[in-house]
Amino acid sequence: MRIGASLLRQFVGFAAVGSIGLAGHYLVLTGLVELQSVDPVAASVAGFVVGGLINYALNRRLVFRSDRAHSAAGPRFLAVAASGLVINGALMTVLVDWLEIYYLAAQVTVTVGLTVWHFALNKFWTFRG
Repeated sequence: MRIGASLLRQFVGFAAVGSIGLAGHYLVLTGLVELQSVDPVAASVAGFVVGGLINYALNRRLVFRSDRAHSAAGPRFLAVAASGLVINGALMTVLVDWLEIYYLAAQVTVTVGLTVWHFALNKFWTFRG
């Protein structure tokens, strides 16, 4: 049970730290769509990149307390982020362009699923000791 509680605590920390990256993502997304009339899917991808940069720094330091060198953790994080970027873009295309769901509702749905995806891969691969 202790392992489960520790994992849950770490996931909650991951989600809390992720909310900071998420704020960066959504700020870029809505700013590009509402102020620059950029396509929502392209704006989502740009926001995803900004959020990813924020999340790498905070997760490495605060959540996973990793001492893995940036030269090892960085490319792994990039691979995980790239997988999430592809999934994000594909799902946003389906939800926004094909199903015509409002872009912010679609992004929230995609974000929930990607939170679990990113946590698992980063915990057990990117920042593993």
